[in-house]
Amino acid sequence: MGTFHADERAAQALAGRVLADNPAIRPFMPDQHRTFFAGLSWLFLGAVDDTGSPIATVLTGEPGFVQSPDATHLTIAAAPGPDDPAAAALAVGAQVGLLGIDLATRRRNRANGTVVDREGGGLTVAIEESFGNCPKYIQRREHRLLARKPGATQRLAGLDEAARGLIEAADTVFVASRAREGIGGADISHRGGRPGFIRVEGETLTLPDFSGNRFFNTFGNLLGESRASLLVPDFETGDLLVLQGETEIDWSLPSASGFAGAERIWRLHVRRGWRRPAALPFRWSLPEPAAQLALTGSWAAVPQECRVEE
Repeated sequence: MGTFHADERAAQALAGRVLADNPAIRPFMPDQHRTFFAGLSWLFLGAVDDTGSPIATVLTGEPGFVQSPDATHLTIAAAPGPDDPAAAALAVGAQVGLLGIDLATRRRNRANGTVVDREGGGLTVAIEESFGNCPKYIQRREHRLLARKPGATQRLAGLDEAARGLIEAADTVFVASRAREGIGGADISHRGGRPGFIRVEGETLTLPDFSGNRFFNTFGNLLGESRASLLVPDFETGDLLVLQGETEIDWSLPSASGFAGAERIWRLHVRRGWRRPAALPFRWSLPEPAAQLALTGSWAAVPQECRVEE
């Protein structure tokens, strides 16, 4: 089996370049990745819910709550609480995508695998794929632990005023996706931009896609399975907003030509969501924008005539 599944190669072809197999995508974690995961205070997870839709969440703990007993396993001394809609999606046998990201150093590593144990109030993941990502578009933030009292999960049938405000001000989001049946598993990835890089119109979010590692893991998944989940952290309050919906990708350059730095755009049509108040037990510093943002824009700067009509 090659490094990239068929839909990832199809996405690469649509973008103009199909990559050769990449030895940096390994069936095990190198020692530096294992050490990196063990130093994290949070870990993002993408899984698949009982409807087959991707679902995103994040687990937190003191550094060391994630450990790697060997090169093909991660043990996580935390699990979603019963109030987290993602809890049932992380049962033994579930496919899961993992993203470790350290905002202070702009370093991130990803891993994909299967949940093999849920004993002891945590979970163990058998790693099937491990690789690093470049630091592009990551806003640098320092954090420290801050005791917060989480509130009850608030279900959303659509985007309320608070959700719209958070999304329109966001500079960092996370996207959970899944491969179509039989060719791959679950995944979660980071997306960053200037505040205002996500446009909200009705129940539709429009996002630019900037030049990255050219793997097209997320877009490859979305070609075969259009559903996705978007996780938006509120760095001021510790709230989490999680959305689920259906996506479409516009591969034509003219559609993105009004947005500085965008190579294409994609949309998420929101079908449902939830807010988890005070779910993140951290206090964050003000962001130091990634250098790449100097070459990107926001929807506020796009002339109305350049915007694609829904």
